[in-house]
Amino acid sequence: MYAITIPEPGGPEALIWAEAPDPVPGEGEVLVEVAAAAVNRADVLQRQGFYNPPPGASPYPGLECSGRIAALGPGVSGWSVGDEVCALLGGGGYAQKVAVPAGQLLPVPEGVDLVTAAALPEVACTVWSNVFMVSHLRPGETLLVHGGGSGIGTMAIQLGKAVGAKVAVTAGGPAKLERCAELGADILIDYREQDFVDEVLKATGGVGADVILDIMGAKYLERNVRALAVNGRLAIIGLQGGAKGELNLGALLTKRAAVTATSLRGRPASEKATIVAAVREHVWPLIARGQVRPVVDRTLPLADAAEGHRVLEASSHVGKVLLTA
Repeated sequence: MYAITIPEPGGPEALIWAEAPDPVPGEGEVLVEVAAAAVNRADVLQRQGFYNPPPGASPYPGLECSGRIAALGPGVSGWSVGDEVCALLGGGGYAQKVAVPAGQLLPVPEGVDLVTAAALPEVACTVWSNVFMVSHLRPGETLLVHGGGSGIGTMAIQLGKAVGAKVAVTAGGPAKLERCAELGADILIDYREQDFVDEVLKATGGVGADVILDIMGAKYLERNVRALAVNGRLAIIGLQGGAKGELNLGALLTKRAAVTATSLRGRPASEKATIVAAVREHVWPLIARGQVRPVVDRTLPLADAAEGHRVLEASSHVGKVLLTA
């Protein structure tokens, strides 16, 4: 097969389309012939040499893919050769074939084509696990989503609205905010021109956000706590604004608030399988009914993964950037 390899860390040009050994599915795994993969921030960090795959994962980038099952490993049941699937990966999506634990497979949702399905696993699993399984967003509460135009953001907006929450977003510029509004966002905040704390408090009558989904980390930590409601929950899933910040524990105590920080890639296979099963149960029906949809900015050839990384780093996209094998 061919895969995107990273002989040496560096810029987008470090991504090299090269021949690679075919993966062999092990116990409890299936072999997927890849139709498409999606570009994620973790792929960019891996390319730069800052985020190695977890032990046992493929060395190639790519945290999600769609495709058809080409072979079953020992001990796999419930799946057949030829099934159209999408999958949450520890790595290896930027390739023509990838071995996947069966517990991380999802059927292609009704109404979604095979290529577009590659836009779903990582964002659906990240949002559902953090906003609902950890932070327990409830109907009538307010969800603040930072980076509303990102793949994560576009999914969080839709899932928040689907369960009856009020959704606030931050994004850079009117064009991205307009797209967020089309997906259902109620409170639109241009982080370049507005202070999100002031805007959230104003829009909620001084109450604040019940749940905040944060990709920035240290840069937004103090302001996120100020924007939280009493009994609020801050879920940190990214560190684009740095890893070390100062936390006012007194403010947390006063609000009886909670801060969690999670990553998806390094979780054990059993935890990933639990999240994938929850997504299949709760999110897939919403997609089938048209209440939630994948948002794809553009599709590029897998061999041109470098251009996909340039698009992501420029933050000029809304939704997901896909690579077709």
